[in-house]
Amino acid sequence: MAARRNRSHRTALVLLCLFLRLSWEAEARQIRYSVPEELEKGSFVGNIAKDLGLEPWELAERGARIVSRGRTQLFALNPRSGSLVTADRIDREELCAQSARCLVNFNILVEDRVKLFGIEIEVTDINDNAPKFQAENVDVKINENVAPGMRFPLLEAVDPDVGENSLQSYQLSSNKHFSLAVQSRASGVKYPELVLEHALDREEEAVHHLVLTALDGGDPLLSGTVLISVTVFDTNDNAPVFTLPEYRVSVLENLPVGTHLLRVTATDKDEGANGEVTYSFRKSPDTQLLKFQLNKNTGEIKLSEDLDYEETDFYELEIQAEDGGAYHAMAKVFITVEDVNDNSPEVTVTSLFSPLLEDSPLGTVIALLNVHDPDSGQNGQVTCSISGDLPFKLEKSIDSYYRLVTHRTLDREQVSSYNITVTAMDGGNPPLLTDTHFTLQVADINDNPPTFSHISYFTYILENNPRGASIFSVTALDPDSKENAQVIYSLAENTFQEAPLSSYISINSDTGVLYALRSFDYEQFRDLQIQVIATDSGDPPLSSNMSLSIFVLDQNDNAPEILYPTLPIDGSTGVELAPRYAEPGYLVTKVVAVDRDSGQNAWLSYHLLKASEPGLFQVGLHTGEVRTARALLDRDALKQSLVVAVQDHGQPPLSATVTLTVAIADSIPDVLADLGSLEAPRDSQASDLTLYLVVAVAAVSCVFLAFVIVLLALRLRRWHASRLLQAAGGGLLGAPASASQFVGVDGVRAFLQTYSHEVSLTAGSRESHVIFPQPNYADTLLSQESCEKKDRLSLLDDSKFPIEDTPLAPVSFTLFKNYNWYHF
Repeated sequence: MAARRNRSHRTALVLLCLFLRLSWEAEARQIRYSVPEELEKGSFVGNIAKDLGLEPWELAERGARIVSRGRTQLFALNPRSGSLVTADRIDREELCAQSARCLVNFNILVEDRVKLFGIEIEVTDINDNAPKFQAENVDVKINENVAPGMRFPLLEAVDPDVGENSLQSYQLSSNKHFSLAVQSRASGVKYPELVLEHALDREEEAVHHLVLTALDGGDPLLSGTVLISVTVFDTNDNAPVFTLPEYRVSVLENLPVGTHLLRVTATDKDEGANGEVTYSFRKSPDTQLLKFQLNKNTGEIKLSEDLDYEETDFYELEIQAEDGGAYHAMAKVFITVEDVNDNSPEVTVTSLFSPLLEDSPLGTVIALLNVHDPDSGQNGQVTCSISGDLPFKLEKSIDSYYRLVTHRTLDREQVSSYNITVTAMDGGNPPLLTDTHFTLQVADINDNPPTFSHISYFTYILENNPRGASIFSVTALDPDSKENAQVIYSLAENTFQEAPLSSYISINSDTGVLYALRSFDYEQFRDLQIQVIATDSGDPPLSSNMSLSIFVLDQNDNAPEILYPTLPIDGSTGVELAPRYAEPGYLVTKVVAVDRDSGQNAWLSYHLLKASEPGLFQVGLHTGEVRTARALLDRDALKQSLVVAVQDHGQPPLSATVTLTVAIADSIPDVLADLGSLEAPRDSQASDLTLYLVVAVAAVSCVFLAFVIVLLALRLRRWHASRLLQAAGGGLLGAPASASQFVGVDGVRAFLQTYSHEVSLTAGSRESHVIFPQPNYADTLLSQESCEKKDRLSLLDDSKFPIEDTPLAPVSFTLFKNYNWYHF
């Protein structure tokens, strides 16, 4: 029967433990341990890894750490064993004073999960402190007429331990006059009183020595003693009496030093020295006595130091009134400190995850904040907010922790960093607030391709450009950063005129400058279409492209090309026909020319450079039509030679010439007969003729120069003779002055100014032209010699020296004779 009852108890106990464990797991991750005080550093507290559901090695890997606000770390994590251990020796009395339970609360943060686990550790007491009195000797003064049963308060002992380990009892050494009575206050503190059992006789024994022992209930038992000296005084049969047994007052913590708090009053019915009452603090911790000042004569209590509600919110003082004799009275003063809102909230950034990728999902934790306000009540209630229109929001976590999470999508290209201000405001009146600033950097991802400002561009380049000439510069911008914004330029693979495009154009991959790899020819192609690709260096890379049109501009690099008349390939000369009856304006032929250039460089104009019969033909400036300028005469030569120049309007202009042979005849048989008689002399004969002409021109020039010298000599001689006649008597003064007209100096000057020779030679031609214009003599110089020279020159006509021009450029020189100056 007993065994069955034991099994039932065990089953109930197991069910109870299972229920307690399930209920514990249902809590908000609160883990509790108990540890005695005074353990060595590194002592085991609990298997925290197991309680967190982790393996021991995961503590360091997951970034588990203890977070607590503003206090020394009493515990630490052992990453090897996965246990929670003491970080130092723990003194419960220092930590919690005489509180019934000593609880240490902190949090463990698992960094990679951003989870907090609340830890509560109860530090249990051990009997490490013996009861102790505040003094080694206590003097008690008693009048001899005190009736038995009178009680005298004694100094109480203090034991900082709690529970059974604290002060439990007092013992008084044996004697015949006194006994011991132990009283308890409302707080449970026990204090001794000396009870007079038998009347005293000062004459019999003036001083009584007693030993008071204080005992605790620990194991082993600890004690403390104090020596009590009882002095018996002469008769003083009235003790001071306080008006109130207890005095209570409430004060604000921000009262200035010196403020009057209250006054205690005790009266004594005795007179004289036995009725004079003085006040003093009977017993209080030193730290409390420093806060207050007691006037021993008036009983007035003033503030001597600043109060701090957050440090101590309640003070218990014992005031002792003593008369001039041996009587004492005691009263208690309870001072309650009321809180004022004198502390701003404190915000601690426990964790900050910066930089943060711009593609982080919504709800990503950015920072973990701890908020604390040491004030109480409404003054300590803190609310947090973030200022500005930021893509974040605050979420309340456990205890006084907040999480700052993303609320909207981030874009580094719009905002690369955020200056976040968290404002913590308490509920006081007026409220106090604290601003905490921190910066969040947004990390870039390659989410933007390089972009050109336009999808297409065009540019111009003059043809005949040098190889390697810079054509154009393209720029693509990528709003990303670092390698995601490094742009590389390239050309799309393509062909142009059956050749790779890369053989025409190249691009600098870093700068985007395009270069010509060959000299462009407008006559081969006039535009080039290419596609430029801009690629960033991200992973994966992004790219974009744009089209570029390169237009080749024409230069005047092509001379006009004459299509008609064409040059015969057999060495013969083409002949155009013109009938003798042709009227002025008759269309003989038309010169047709083209220019491979374009625009102004291809605008052609036609000019008549040379004609064997000036004034007979004219050429249309823009049409190239060769027409007769007048009616043909019988004296006009049968064969006419024309040199027509075709010139474009480029800068500089280019030209070409063509030589036309026009045969004047009434019928085709006449043309054939005449053409047979117009055989060109052999080249050797043409060369000899040219030589003869040059020699003739030189001889004529020498003869002319000799003639001028002779004239001058004659003139000087006659002038000299006239001077001699004038000296002899002036017999010739009546001679007419007109006699000097024939050979006068004025006539020679006129002759020199008007006489010129023109020789026109064609380089490499089969025939040469020598033209001697008839001299234009002045009236003062008409001589037979000049007339004879004219006749000789007239012998050089076209009937004996046929003229035939070639399309080659003519070379001519002109000889002028003016005194002794020549120009070739």
